[in-house]
Amino acid sequence: MRLKRGENPVAQLRRVFCFWGWKMDKEFDLDTLAVRAGIRRSQFNEHAEALYLTSSFVFDNAAQAAARFSGEESGFVYGRFSNPTVSMLQERLAALEGGEACIATASGMAAILSTVMALMKGGEHIVASQGIFGATQQLFGGILPRFGIDTTFVASNDPAAFRASLRPNTKLVFIETPSNPLTEVFDIAALAEIAHAGGALLVVDNCFCSPALQRPLDYGADLVIHSATKYLDGQGRVLGGAVVGREELTEEVFKFLRTAGPSISPFNAWIILKGLETLRIRMEAQSATALELARWLEAQPQVVRVHYPGLPSHPQHALAKRQQKSGGAIVSFEVRGDRATAWKVVDATRLISITANLGDTKSTITHPASTTHGRISAEARAAAGIRETLLRVAVGLESVPDLQADLARGLALI
Repeated sequence: MRLKRGENPVAQLRRVFCFWGWKMDKEFDLDTLAVRAGIRRSQFNEHAEALYLTSSFVFDNAAQAAARFSGEESGFVYGRFSNPTVSMLQERLAALEGGEACIATASGMAAILSTVMALMKGGEHIVASQGIFGATQQLFGGILPRFGIDTTFVASNDPAAFRASLRPNTKLVFIETPSNPLTEVFDIAALAEIAHAGGALLVVDNCFCSPALQRPLDYGADLVIHSATKYLDGQGRVLGGAVVGREELTEEVFKFLRTAGPSISPFNAWIILKGLETLRIRMEAQSATALELARWLEAQPQVVRVHYPGLPSHPQHALAKRQQKSGGAIVSFEVRGDRATAWKVVDATRLISITANLGDTKSTITHPASTTHGRISAEARAAAGIRETLLRVAVGLESVPDLQADLARGLALI
């Protein structure tokens, strides 16, 4: 397939040969897209997605090599920026999120960094919610300023607070919804309107919900970020990330990835492809368990507060019901006492895994103040509401009574 007159050569480089397969009908439901979108079959006509472990691709002759590298002719060139298995993942995730295009990256943080580096330059400004992942706070607050990119962290989820933080040089508004670890919910549509009125783009980290529960692009977001390591894989096996949205924006991210190389491996892409096939089923089951566990925790005398969007007690419960299909699978709760008390609950677990990862079929527990948010200052943690008594449980697929019994063992020590 050769370039059509006026067609973007960089976009062509990411396109797969037309004879590899058929395009997915956008009218299909999410469950169908999760198992069928993006399939590209080789001449062997395999049923399962093929795994292409190769660093480079062979050309018929020197002229074809030159045409492929320049973008004059479409096709795969080099594994750093083009691979059939990665292309399948990108097409499938774009279909699930309702985006025009997707760029897969080595990790969720690589997706965030690639987005910022592709769309911003020194002297420009980010407005971000205070309640974001600790590594994202470190990137925005500690690393990007060295390159002349400043960030204003907004402590409130009130859209007016974001509007007040905009500057003439603001280029990105960045949020996680629900946030990590307090599950704070942000009004995507309202923030999209505010960002656009100020000449900025709205970027939404959709890690906690995945497209199975929430599609930020439907509410006006410009780009969606994923740590595919989490629910998209779903079984804690590999690292991966993704940026999904309009092609004109993902095109810029691709240009950065092609040169800088924060690329996902074909093997990891293949694993995540298989994980997407069960995404909706897993998210539905894990969310149901999380809701039951959250209700149980609210009834425990040792628990001061439970943070879960599916509970009526959550401050943004009504908003979550509008934006999300369920409350998700993350439950955070605060216990009476201090850090030592919280650690007792963690250390008493026998079933739940003590690890900071989430999105796994196996439930995990962590103490955010000393793990995921341990590298940010105590003042920043306090501003984000991450107290020493806060614990986060990422609910898996175990039985509810077993999870309750595991947490009850530690709560009894308080």
